[in-house]
Amino acid sequence: MATIKIVLRRKQNKDGSYPLALRVIKDRKASFIHLGYHLLEKDWDAAAQRVRRSHPNAVRLNNFIMKKLAEASDMTLELDTQQKEVTSDGIKRRLKPVADTMFFARADLFLQRLKDEGRYNSWHSRKTHIQVFKEFTLGTKAIWDDLSPRGRSLRPTPCQGVLRGADVPFQKIDTGLLTHFKVYLKAQRGAGDWTVANYLATVQAVFSHSIRDGVLDRKFFPFGKDKIQIKTPESQKVGLTAADVARLEGVVLPDPAHCEVRDLWLLSFYFAGIRAGDVLQLRWRDFRDGRLYYVMGKNHKAVSLKVPEKARAVLERYEKFKEGPDSFVFSYLRGFEHVEDNFPLQKKIATVVSKCHGLLKLHVAPAAGITAKLSMHIARHTFATLAGDKISIQMLQKLYRHSNIRTTIGYQSAFLNRDADEALDAVLGG
Repeated sequence: MATIKIVLRRKQNKDGSYPLALRVIKDRKASFIHLGYHLLEKDWDAAAQRVRRSHPNAVRLNNFIMKKLAEASDMTLELDTQQKEVTSDGIKRRLKPVADTMFFARADLFLQRLKDEGRYNSWHSRKTHIQVFKEFTLGTKAIWDDLSPRGRSLRPTPCQGVLRGADVPFQKIDTGLLTHFKVYLKAQRGAGDWTVANYLATVQAVFSHSIRDGVLDRKFFPFGKDKIQIKTPESQKVGLTAADVARLEGVVLPDPAHCEVRDLWLLSFYFAGIRAGDVLQLRWRDFRDGRLYYVMGKNHKAVSLKVPEKARAVLERYEKFKEGPDSFVFSYLRGFEHVEDNFPLQKKIATVVSKCHGLLKLHVAPAAGITAKLSMHIARHTFATLAGDKISIQMLQKLYRHSNIRTTIGYQSAFLNRDADEALDAVLGG
């Protein structure tokens, strides 16, 4: 059985005070956890392990000491009950978490792994989520009311932080804190349900990676049944109409940059909504014997598609720029020096796609008389919308390489709505 005691360490500071510490003795070996406070010897009652009334903050410090003693006692009792052999240093690690069990230290490792894997988009968004969560924890204090007859209740109040520092133990990130974080995102940052879900998913990902790495016990996982559940709202993903696509195909665009971004969009649409990042990376070597062969960047699944006549017409407009089978079809990545390094490549692609969105919205859509939203990703939804009942949902899932057919159904929401409208008209005679 370990013995726990609050003591003054015998290392005097320049002002004559001594550091307040929690001493853990197990098997005659002692470990000390400094509590962040320093006292003069005259203000400390060693026998009672209490701060004397002569200290101006005696009441607050004594409450703090009682809490630390209770936490330490509970921990040692739990270990004894489980009959786990543990040293005084082991108990110290559990009472005062080190970097391995601190959330933001693990979050940094999680981000670095995304970077090493070349996943720029995930890294960029997750980094923002973690930074906002960090700002939240540094501006929120979780006050637990242990005396409440209904149990512990969380009452968030402004202060300097959950802890005295820039990191937080995983154990402090519980359902109460995360519930308050959801409120903070909506009330203080104007976040919608999708955004809140994405933020919580990032926090969940850091927990999951730490559990898989074996540095965190699953009992501290605050997500799941009867805990925090991440619910993503349904959204309708509606593409352009057939008339809009026809206008896009026929519009005359004098500016070559506007013409190229329109052709980029059309090629994405003609190949069943190939993602923007993939169509930007198309090279002439990817086209063989009238077919397109490429590997999806998002899920690394191989795709082979017939080259439709309309797509062939677009490609012919760019053959004059062909410098060999390894050259890019479109100009956006030509001359980029890091095409073999996935992280800078994905960063470059994100920049290009953002620029393309601007050109489509500000120049191409007005020129073509399109009032609906026009972006690169809309090409994917447009193909699904116009597919309608022409192909089965299973075939569309195969074209898109979706693992879950529910994702594919979301792409056909406009067609499903049309079916529902026709059903109403059939019954009501509309």
